[in-house]
Amino acid sequence: MPPEPRRQLGRRSTNGSVPAAGEPGRAAPETPEVAASLSRAEADRTADTIAALQLSSGMIPRFAGGVADPWNHVEAAMALTVAGRRAEADAAYEWLARIQRPDGSWHQYYTADGIDQDRLDANTIAYVATGVWHHWLRFSDAGFLAGMWPVVQRALGFVLALQTPRGEILWARHADGTPWPFALLTGSSSISHSLRCGLAAARQVGEERPSWELALARLVHTIRHFGHEAFAPKDRWAMDWYYPVLAGVLQAAEARNRMASRRGIFVHEGEGVRCVSNQDWVTTAETCECAMAYLAAGDRAVALKLFEWVQRLREPDGSYLTGRAFPANVSYPDQECSTYSAAAVLLAADALAGDSPTSGLFVDRDALPAPLDLDPVEEPARD
Repeated sequence: MPPEPRRQLGRRSTNGSVPAAGEPGRAAPETPEVAASLSRAEADRTADTIAALQLSSGMIPRFAGGVADPWNHVEAAMALTVAGRRAEADAAYEWLARIQRPDGSWHQYYTADGIDQDRLDANTIAYVATGVWHHWLRFSDAGFLAGMWPVVQRALGFVLALQTPRGEILWARHADGTPWPFALLTGSSSISHSLRCGLAAARQVGEERPSWELALARLVHTIRHFGHEAFAPKDRWAMDWYYPVLAGVLQAAEARNRMASRRGIFVHEGEGVRCVSNQDWVTTAETCECAMAYLAAGDRAVALKLFEWVQRLREPDGSYLTGRAFPANVSYPDQECSTYSAAAVLLAADALAGDSPTSGLFVDRDALPAPLDLDPVEEPARD
């Protein structure tokens, strides 16, 4: 997901048994495999294409010679984690830790030599919590988690300072600290998931964060009940359609209804998911994220179908085109293969394979601490 428009806590087994799927400590395949769509060898080649673009600093640009943003950088780091590329994943997080600002934030875009865009985007900043918890699930490294915990705390502290009294999180701050005047549904949904990952990490290191729990509850309540009032209108973007489901804000029947509501608008049958409703531009990342949203909503058949379609965007070296435009059937941007697109494929493959400690992070409603329920309790009917 571009930084702008573009429960139960898993734990180690305590009885000496082998941890179940989704728990840290379980051995996992080096790369995920989805039968008939992506072999393990093919997934490994895709991981190679991400690792090949990582700079010596640890930064992972969107594409060769391009900028990096913290959100897509973390997405790529999680893909490397899924593939068992421990050294590369660690280097990615070490880069983030080194360049974190004293206030806990990161700038929106970086080049190999410095800052490209100095805006401070809340959603991209929060995502480090998701990445760090994902790393813990895969490698169970208490030292890594302890080392990154202060980074996560500072990042989420910066983000929550942008929460409004109603509950939504404003999109960003200017570099001078001035907040932007609006919030985005996609960004706030993603932040809610990052907060849950932050709470999981807090419990794992033996700390409590009641202020985060309350902030999460207010945020989820606002997304569920005040969406049209609280967020800038971005209905034409596919992410605003599926992200409340992917982030776990909407579940069960609500999730299924949400996914059914705009499928005809965003799903280009046989090809994938349109990034925006008014353009026949199918993108790898949106298709894979949407596949995970369908999986989270309980519709594995559609998720598998979308994942099968996205393989049409695969290049011979294992990379993935950012997107393809129809009816001309040409790549757009022209021949661009992006690390975040390849990363989305590997994360979707991991979720669909369901056989690793990280498989449930985006699709299992019980994989993370549940938000407190602020919904009003209905009075029982009186005779």
